[in-house]
Amino acid sequence: MSDEKKTEKLSLNIVPKKRDHKGFGAGSINLSNLSSIIIDGDEAYVDIGAIHAKSKVERGIKFTTERSEVPNGRKCWVVWVAVDRTEQGEAYYAGVTACEMAIDTEAKRGWKILAHHVNLMDYALKRRIILEGLSETERASLKRALIANNEEMWERSPEELKQGLS
Repeated sequence: MSDEKKTEKLSLNIVPKKRDHKGFGAGSINLSNLSSIIIDGDEAYVDIGAIHAKSKVERGIKFTTERSEVPNGRKCWVVWVAVDRTEQGEAYYAGVTACEMAIDTEAKRGWKILAHHVNLMDYALKRRIILEGLSETERASLKRALIANNEEMWERSPEELKQGLS
């Protein structure tokens, strides 16, 4: 073996559940109970790629934070959906937040505020319901997608979500 210094490879960090952990990865977020739904026009569908900004509508798009740079963009939404379990162990939609973006597929340009998307993802994980800005058609599409995914989870979901999508 040579005298060269061995470099340690970066690997996944397993963060213990104890509360006094302050080392590497202490601020990490567990995304295992998070999914994303894309609303594009009157269509809503699950697209887990949105978690890494690689959903069907986002692929190949160069994003800007200036909305004026995407004048012909169509309105699309990323809806973050966090799932939790009741005390009886039954799953339900616990947090649902909607983030707007504009996509101009022809020009391969898009608008979104990444920090806003990340904050709303965090709010969904914290079991909040934020649906501001969704039209009646978009709310109906989202409701259909949630029910189609799992009607029992919809039935166990908070009234705030059901009323927000009515």
